[in-house]
Amino acid sequence: MGGIECINMKRYKGILLAGGSGSRLFPLTQITSKQLLPVYDKPMIYYPLATLMLFGISEILIISTPKDTPNIKKLLGDGSRLGIKLSYKAQRRPNGIAEAFILGADFIGSDNVCLILGDNIFYMANQMDDFHKIIQKNKGAVICGYHVPDPERYGIIELDEKDRTLSIEEKPQNPKSNIAITGLYFYTPDVIEKAKTLKPSSRRELEITDLNRKYLNENRLNVLRMCRGTAWLDAGTPDSLMEAAQFVQLIGKRQGLKISCVEEIALNRGFIDDMQFCRLISRYKDNSDYKKYLSKIMEEKKRHA
Repeated sequence: MGGIECINMKRYKGILLAGGSGSRLFPLTQITSKQLLPVYDKPMIYYPLATLMLFGISEILIISTPKDTPNIKKLLGDGSRLGIKLSYKAQRRPNGIAEAFILGADFIGSDNVCLILGDNIFYMANQMDDFHKIIQKNKGAVICGYHVPDPERYGIIELDEKDRTLSIEEKPQNPKSNIAITGLYFYTPDVIEKAKTLKPSSRRELEITDLNRKYLNENRLNVLRMCRGTAWLDAGTPDSLMEAAQFVQLIGKRQGLKISCVEEIALNRGFIDDMQFCRLISRYKDNSDYKKYLSKIMEEKKRHA
């Protein structure tokens, strides 16, 4: 995502949901949060954080477990070095994705909100402009769809010939389409009250699918399909974690740009100035490839000034 021109979304706050036990990744996650595991050259949590920043979102609530929150806060702090504002909230038990809006009710207030899952990695390339147009017109909910070969593993959207949503199903045995719902959602402020009316599912969780269905029933749900040339990766299993790392490595080598470099995004987005960026560079050791990349960004900026 490095080098992509960013868009203005001042009306949105962000929630980054980084909870859960990471049981699919055991034993990797027995002593640490999965969001702190490396995906090639960065901690996993950098990727969803970068996506929010690319959307111009600078006020972000990070929700994690009581055990993992201190380590995430130790890594990211209050966000001021990146020119953003980070706050934290503990989710005592894994009560479902939709609980994020109840826990974050005071944070959201009367603003629109974007929720992203902490193990989701997005590479949107030039489709950011399409996202911007639809999200700025959002009158309810906008969810993102991505074509997958194994739809029975995901929440699935059934669309008509004009990409209007007909139905939503959670991990159906007989999927009606191959369009999976990704872990990136945009809502108007009434999401708080809608989340409060949800009943726990058979898994004893407040399901995001049930929340989205409420907007569908009101004809207020829009789906933006991610097109060819984009990528969505759920890095929540050993195989997908490895695939995500390989994807990030390949793009970096082919393009010479780092995906989800939060420091570069902060500079390009105008969250920080050149002097603040140089201070970020100084935080890294001289033998770090990451520092060399950031230094190169600064050199190129000065060259074209």
